[in-house]
Amino acid sequence: MEAAGFWDNPEKARQVIAQIKPLNGLLNPYDELTKTVGDVMALSELCLEDVSLEGELEQELAHLERRLADFETRAMLSGPQDASSAFLRIQAGGGGTEACDWAQMLLRMYTRWAERHGYTAELIDELRNEEAGIRSATLHIQGEYAYGYLQGETGVHRLVRISPFDANKRRHTSFAAIDVTPDIEGTIHIEIREEDLRRDVFRSGGPGGQHQNKTESGVRFTHLPTGISAESRNERSQHKNAATALALLKAKLYMIEEQKQRAQIEKAYDEKGEVSWGYQIRNYVLQPYTLVKDVRTDVQTSQVQNVLDGEIDEFIQAYLRQKTEKEHKKKAVAS
Repeated sequence: MEAAGFWDNPEKARQVIAQIKPLNGLLNPYDELTKTVGDVMALSELCLEDVSLEGELEQELAHLERRLADFETRAMLSGPQDASSAFLRIQAGGGGTEACDWAQMLLRMYTRWAERHGYTAELIDELRNEEAGIRSATLHIQGEYAYGYLQGETGVHRLVRISPFDANKRRHTSFAAIDVTPDIEGTIHIEIREEDLRRDVFRSGGPGGQHQNKTESGVRFTHLPTGISAESRNERSQHKNAATALALLKAKLYMIEEQKQRAQIEKAYDEKGEVSWGYQIRNYVLQPYTLVKDVRTDVQTSQVQNVLDGEIDEFIQAYLRQKTEKEHKKKAVAS
């Protein structure tokens, strides 16, 4: 980025910056952690001479451990879209008002989680239920690695509690589905190798007088690996037509790549199953006891209210560790 002429090609410059962004998301925290470790080591040496500093050392160690856990989680986010912002959609399952109220509780939980992590959570769609709660809602959670952290929340979430809408105070089970998709806007970068292009020139023809009819100013680019082509003939200048044709070709390739990514994303979320018993990824029990348990990782806690207030990092980190371990095992078997 400091090289002379870096900004001469703005499109390429933006691609480089986009590639650097997730790398800095690891390197900068690593540098900060290294510095903090040095500070804690220095403080521990001072404690040998002054025991009154032990309380401060314990606090610094606890702070360092939390930052290290966050860094370890970030290091596991290596997917092609992990650094993206995210769209999180909540859909109430069957069960009427009880399920709609549960969906609204989940909306609050994820909004609180986003606020805790410094993300911007914008409600971009909401369908309210007449009596209480929501039938569906979509949050746009903006910030680095929002999708990477939240990807494991996709699935069915099950709630067991005494229903506030039941006059007989009976226990009810409710379901809601969560879909998390990456915000791919601006994350797809099209780089076309020169050897993959065929350039054809032709007479423009059409309106514009003798100059256009006699000069081969029209340009057509064909992308050989895909067979997709784009052409321009409106300008008298062959150079301008070439630039326009190349831009059109990149736009076509971008749309194809976007459709591929969306197809992969839709396939992943179509596999989450029905919004009903047997498909849940996490259970939230408020009565007769309090427990939140993730059925995939077996991580559990009795601090249900804290979880509903957005403290779900323990579940997120466990899912990412499990996912990373599975990927490593697949690579080991393949090699």
